[in-house]
Amino acid sequence: MEHIILYAIVPIVVVMLAGYISGKKGVFSGDDAKKFNKVVLNFALPAALFVSIVSASREMLYDDLKLTLVSTGVIMGCFMLVYFIFAFCFKGNNGADGAVAALINGSPTIGFLGFAVLEPIFGTTPAVALVVAIVGIVVNAIGIPVGLSLMNASLADKPGQKKQSAWKPVIKALKQPVAWAPILAVVMVLVGIKWPAWLSPSFDLIAKANASMAVFSAGITLSAIKVDINWQAILGSLLKLFLMPAAALFIGLLCKMDIENLYMLVVSCALPPAFSGIIIADENNVYVATGTSSLTLSVILFIVTCPLWLWITQMVAGPCPGLHI
Repeated sequence: MEHIILYAIVPIVVVMLAGYISGKKGVFSGDDAKKFNKVVLNFALPAALFVSIVSASREMLYDDLKLTLVSTGVIMGCFMLVYFIFAFCFKGNNGADGAVAALINGSPTIGFLGFAVLEPIFGTTPAVALVVAIVGIVVNAIGIPVGLSLMNASLADKPGQKKQSAWKPVIKALKQPVAWAPILAVVMVLVGIKWPAWLSPSFDLIAKANASMAVFSAGITLSAIKVDINWQAILGSLLKLFLMPAAALFIGLLCKMDIENLYMLVVSCALPPAFSGIIIADENNVYVATGTSSLTLSVILFIVTCPLWLWITQMVAGPCPGLHI
């Protein structure tokens, strides 16, 4: 646990704190954070996912089919549960509020913190990259289009709002590099297209900026918002940090997943809420205050819940040989 805290949690807190202080001092603003996020989502993260996956083997992808099915079922199941709770169980909320709540508390921030958390714990391996890629595809290529469709459907019911096609957010999401880059890499591995090793360094340079820039940007984002903790923010954090990893652990054991994949999936599901949900909330002026407050609370609690879930997984599933502790 000391290794996990010192090598996976503390660096994230330090870099995020640096971003937070720089935001408070006016060195960077919320608009700057959005630009940093674009660099991460459009360049650094796609490059990291692509290069890592193309170095994997076809056998590894076949072995990870169970991981794909379990992660899709767990994440999207929790996603829809959060949507229904926040859309229909709280007075004053509507479908758009529930959709944004699902985009935040029903999705782990795998793109921003996946490598930063998993690599210090499990090592820099293709297996880690595949977990980040698979969970990232579920979040970005399935969750975001579904959330946008639900939000647009609710907003279209308001006077003066033009109804959009349900397929538009799906197509838009699949056009993003963070969605098609890992899919392209998986296809290349499956059909046997060899990736030239001499091309990897050209991608590695921008890929290495992924984790640090994402965490620093998150700190700037937190400095630009007003935190107002309420019962919805607390419930959202509890659902994200406890329900989702618990579901991943239970269903993973039920499906007899590979032990290392199980550990990495549980940790991935225990990550704080997706920062992309906050970006969508801010762009559409929907559920911004509560969503950002829930994100802030979850980031703080993650310092405790990450080692907690590793300990719980070890107690329930047994030791993991791939742990770098």
